[in-house]
Amino acid sequence: MRLNQNTLLLGKKVVLVPYTSEHVPRYHEWMKSEELQRLTASEPLTLEQEYAMQCSWREDADKCTFIVLDAEKWQTQPVPTEESCMAGDVNLFLTDIEDPTLGEIEVMIAEPSCRGQGFGTEAALLMMSYGVTKLGLTKFEAKIGQGNEPSIRMFQKLHFKQVAVSSIFQEVTFRLTVSEAERQWLLEQTSHVEEKPYREGSTEPH
Repeated sequence: MRLNQNTLLLGKKVVLVPYTSEHVPRYHEWMKSEELQRLTASEPLTLEQEYAMQCSWREDADKCTFIVLDAEKWQTQPVPTEESCMAGDVNLFLTDIEDPTLGEIEVMIAEPSCRGQGFGTEAALLMMSYGVTKLGLTKFEAKIGQGNEPSIRMFQKLHFKQVAVSSIFQEVTFRLTVSEAERQWLLEQTSHVEEKPYREGSTEPH
């Protein structure tokens, strides 16, 4: 799953880049938000723990993560730092050891000014397309808090269907099986995306 370490995906609204140590301070600030902790079912971490978590995201074979950048900001001149363009993140987990074609997807648009603009939808589409074409995934799951209406609507728009509700965890599970028709739809939705090499530490468009 670590194929994305040198991959940059350029969409219309978002740019996906690998999660590097450069991004940790901003990410850490986001995760102090009680709202984001609740929506992502996360515990607050120290900055040192966040750096350790970033290393595990890069090294673990069952995870794939990208930081979501605001494409408009990222493409301005003079070129800003990636940290100043950060909007959120998008993740894939291989949660079923017996089924390597199933990926659990998570999307978080953490920056308040970037919400409600379609960033999450495009980030999810880019990640799903990457999962299908590069990681051999054919099924996706998304687990969403029952009160998180924007995320529920977004995944429904992406053709996910509700398959389970957990009253204990207060979350809803959505699933998408990528049939040939769904694969074609997904590739059409992401036909504008450019894949470029990513060089860690670089702060300019390549």
